[in-house]
Amino acid sequence: MHPALWGARVGNSWRTSNDISDNWNSMLTRADMNEVYADYARPGGWNDPDMLEVGNGGMKHDEYITHFSLWAISKAPLLLGCDVRNLTKETMDIITNKEVIAVDQDPLGVQAKKVRMIGNNEIWAGPLSNYKTALLFVNRSPDVAKITAFWDDIGLPEKTEVQARDLWQHTTLEETFKGQMTVSVNRHACLMFVLTPIA
Repeated sequence: MHPALWGARVGNSWRTSNDISDNWNSMLTRADMNEVYADYARPGGWNDPDMLEVGNGGMKHDEYITHFSLWAISKAPLLLGCDVRNLTKETMDIITNKEVIAVDQDPLGVQAKKVRMIGNNEIWAGPLSNYKTALLFVNRSPDVAKITAFWDDIGLPEKTEVQARDLWQHTTLEETFKGQMTVSVNRHACLMFVLTPIA
């Protein structure tokens, strides 16, 4: 019944998809269904593509990182769906990544969108507070892929030079970027960055 269209009048969060299952295709389908309603999300009202499956064992490590990254950049509620009594270190490292959680909780509250698709490769981006930009490269294919994000797609002026913070490696890249950014992404994996303009 498309609660994203009316949910803000009666609550703070609403489901945008049917139930998720603990597998790669189900997770991506829920992310796609949720992205359709990106414009309806704002502080005080959030799109919910269902709970996180991280830690339940049906996906590989890189797939769970992609899952958590997609939910975070989409400003989705980060509701754990695994048994919290038996969390592995691998699962804990994903669900307690403060830099990725900060994107989800950014006070500007703008849900990111899928701004470009090239076959099975995708670029998701959205503005953050303090003139920063969240950028996510997703490789849905079974092969390693080289993916380029262009500033025109992600909402930055072409001549803007940025520093890129890798949120999963917790490092700021030495190279700065202007106009575009190209990365190599493993199969069924992602890379997530926060771009900060250089004054």
